[in-house]
Amino acid sequence: MNRFSDVPLSILNLSPVRKGHTVSESLRNTIDLAREAERFGYNRYWVAEHHNMPAVASSATAILVGQAAAETSRIKVGAGGIMLPNHAPLVVAEQFGTLALLHPGRIDLGLGRAPGTDPWTARALRRDQSSGADFPHLLAELLGYLAPNGNGRRVRAIPGEGVDLPIWLLGSSTFSAALAAREGLPFVFASHFAPQQLELALEVYRSNFHPSQLWPIPYVMVGVNVLVADTDEEAERQFTTLQRKFLGLIRGDMEFLPPVDDMRSQWSADEAHAVGAMLRESFVGAPGTVRKGLEEVVERTGANELIVLTETWEFKDRLHSYELLADLWLSDRNL
Repeated sequence: MNRFSDVPLSILNLSPVRKGHTVSESLRNTIDLAREAERFGYNRYWVAEHHNMPAVASSATAILVGQAAAETSRIKVGAGGIMLPNHAPLVVAEQFGTLALLHPGRIDLGLGRAPGTDPWTARALRRDQSSGADFPHLLAELLGYLAPNGNGRRVRAIPGEGVDLPIWLLGSSTFSAALAAREGLPFVFASHFAPQQLELALEVYRSNFHPSQLWPIPYVMVGVNVLVADTDEEAERQFTTLQRKFLGLIRGDMEFLPPVDDMRSQWSADEAHAVGAMLRESFVGAPGTVRKGLEEVVERTGANELIVLTETWEFKDRLHSYELLADLWLSDRNL
């Protein structure tokens, strides 16, 4: 049995909104995908907080987590993540404490320090003009609210206090890696869009890890883009939707657009290089091609778990990709 088959697979969803289509459609697809992820056998299903992005519908992340959990029964559901500086830690503790009590043992809370939006929207969200620099203090405050035996506190999170709610730190640099190591928390690296410091951040995390009661040893989840189709050629064509999305991000007008047969007419050489750098940790092709790529990334990073993001223009193609990947992974596990 190879190493890849021992690694749990999870799903990250950004609730993409197709250009010319509705947010309502995206939200329905988000919940439908949660049901299918459970049926396919994935370990977790996470949604991520973003704001003021016409191509992304996951701004009310806690609500989506709750709805996805209500429509499933076994899969772990969570935020990947909540951008903590956007919120009062007490509110996050109460919201996810409520979810954890409604769905015992199934809710995860991943936390990030970026705003998940543009500077203007960040100012609208953070009325006190705070920045990600205070993330360690916000994390400490949140962990305090979630700790048991809060009778001595003047302010308590009810629900929230003492709940079974795993906390994960998310990041794309060494900052959150070092913080996760110091706090003895699991670490998720966002290499699906910012892979440049992947290996360095994992080294910082593992070499500085302080064991905690829940996490005696380091635990790393690596985010990657995956798109599986029946042939390499079809997968590569579908992948142009994500490439066009990142091209729009570079140009300042991110949209979710249909695939094209040839990207050469869509971008300049410099733009192609920039998009390729951001999407370096992407594994695209027929099942055999993707298997080789995922085996390589697991071997290279020593990941304890992979969380995969698949974005296609057609929702049916997204489901097909996740099903093919699950078949590939589960068939290896059953050998």
